[in-house]
This record gives sequence, structure tokens and C-alpha cells, in this order.
Amino acid sequence: MQKIKKLIIAILCFFSLSVFAQSISKEDFGKELYLLKTSIQTLQTENGKLKTEIGNLKTQLLDDSKKIDSLQVQTRHNSTAISQTAKELGVKISTTEINANQKISEIGNSLSKKTLLGIIVFLVAIILTILLYWLLRRRQKTDKTEVVEQLNNTKTSIEENLVKEFGRQTELIESQLQLIAQRKTGNPINAEPDHSLALKLACEINLIERNISLMDKGTKGLKQLERSVGKLKDNLSANGYEMPELLGKQYHQGMKVIVTSSIPGENLEKGSEIITKVLIPQVNYNEVMIQTAQIEVSVGM
Repeated sequence: MQKIKKLIIAILCFFSLSVFAQSISKEDFGKELYLLKTSIQTLQTENGKLKTEIGNLKTQLLDDSKKIDSLQVQTRHNSTAISQTAKELGVKISTTEINANQKISEIGNSLSKKTLLGIIVFLVAIILTILLYWLLRRRQKTDKTEVVEQLNNTKTSIEENLVKEFGRQTELIESQLQLIAQRKTGNPINAEPDHSLALKLACEINLIERNISLMDKGTKGLKQLERSVGKLKDNLSANGYEMPELLGKQYHQGMKVIVTSSIPGENLEKGSEIITKVLIPQVNYNEVMIQTAQIEVSVGM
């Protein structure tokens, strides 16, 4: 049946081709034939490429199939190895658990015998530590009290000796002040006085005052020394020399002083500036400054 159909189709195609051939010229038929051959050759070329690609794909599939088979074999080996390792680990874990239980039981028995003794030793150690700490603490307080007392005694002794020395110095300054008065009396009226001795005595008086400010107010002889210094300043004033009080005063820009240093003041308000040390005093003669003060200022931070 199929052969008959193919034959009929071939006859019809031949008949159609004959009719078509009669309707076109030989030249047109040649062109059509050439195009048909070209198309057939192109189809053959493409068919060859497809066959080559199909062959390559078959080769690739074969290789992949081999790799899959190899992976399956390796997977089976790995699975077997894992199973074997799991069995060995199970045996080891069981053995370890048995040994651990035995050791725990042994330790428990040992602890039950030694626990009471250990607790007693621990409590004794704590009691001894507390007792030792208390003894050391008491000894430390005693030593500290003795050291502080010795330091205070030494400080008091030094300050008392300083007071005595400054007392002798005030006597010497008093005699030198008398020389100033004698010179003033002997100088001509219009002659310029020599201020060198007065300035020197003013610096010595300032040094004594600075040391007095650092001493304990209860130091023996300190009040008498303060009165002697006051008399010296009065004698200077009687000869025309004045020492303005600058210590503890508020410092401000524009003061006719020399600031040698500025230090932070812990107990001062922020921005506040206080004169906390007079290194060289200001001296005025007949209300005219003849010596500029050099001071130290503390600044509130």
C-alpha cells in the first residue's frame, strides 16, 4: 500500500515537473536546477555537521556515563568505610564509657573518705589567713602612726629652728634699718637717696613672710616672729618705703607686675587667677614704685 502511494506521488511529481518544464524555458530550468543542487549541497553539509555533533554528543554521554559509574563505585566504597568507622567508634565509645564510669566510681569512693579532711584543712587555712591579715593590718597601722608622729616631730623641730633663725635675722634687719634712717638724715635735701639697702632688706622681709605662710600656726615662737616682721615693715614705711600686700590678691591684666609662672589651681573657680607666691616684692618710695614685683599666679581650670 505504501509503495503504491509513493509511486502515485512520484508519477504526479513527474507529471507536474513535465508540465512545469514545458511552461518554462531551458535557461530558467537550468537556473532552477542549479539552485536546487546548491540547496541540496547545503543540506548535505548541514547534515554532515549534525552527524558530527551527534557523534560528539554520543562520545560525551559515554564519558559521562563512565564517570557516573565511577562515582557510584566510590560512593559505595565510602559508604562501606563510614559504616565500618561508625562501628569502630561505637565500640570505642562503649569502652570509654565503661572506663569513665569505673574511674568516677573510684573517685567518688576516694572523695567520700577525703572530703571531711579537706573541708577541715580549708577552714583552718581560712582562719589562719584572717588572723595573719589582722595581725599585719594592726602592725601596719602601728608603724604608720609611728612614722607620721616622727615626721610631725621632725617638721615641728625644723620649723622651730627656722623661727629662731628668722628671729635673729629680723634683729639684723632692724639694725640695718637704723642705718637707712641715719643716711636719710645725713643726705642733702635735693640728693637722690640710695635705695639698694632698702630693696635688699625688703627682699629679706618678703622671704621671711613667704616661709611663715608655709609653717604650722601653732609653731612655737611664730606669733612673736610675725610681730617682729610687722615692726620691720613699719620701720621701712617710716623711712618712705612701702611693700604693698600682693599675696592672695586677685590678679588681673594691667597690673604692674612680672608673672614668672602660672600653675593650675585645684581649688579655684574656672578662670580665676590668684597671686599665690611673691618671689620679689613690689617696693614704693614716697608712693612711686622703685621695684617691680615678680609673682607666681595660680589659675582655676
